[in-house]
Amino acid sequence: MAGETESLGPDEKRMETLRDIADDIRGESSESKLVAAMLYRVSDLFDPDEETTPRDIFINMRTIIRTKDAGGKGK
Repeated sequence: MAGETESLGPDEKRMETLRDIADDIRGESSESKLVAAMLYRVSDLFDPDEETTPRDIFINMRTIIRTKDAGGKGK
């Protein structure tokens, strides 16, 4: 499925849109902060200055969610 892979290339408009949405939904709750962080991290796929893969993002977000579920880094 080459078309799907090609769509993950640099795309500043898509990156900016995802980051704008993340900024809009970020609130005081831990859930809104988590979703905003996920969107921001996914936007890195489209950032021409970032070198990341969907796998990198998955591993990063899995670690964040596991840490949150365990009660945070300090626990």
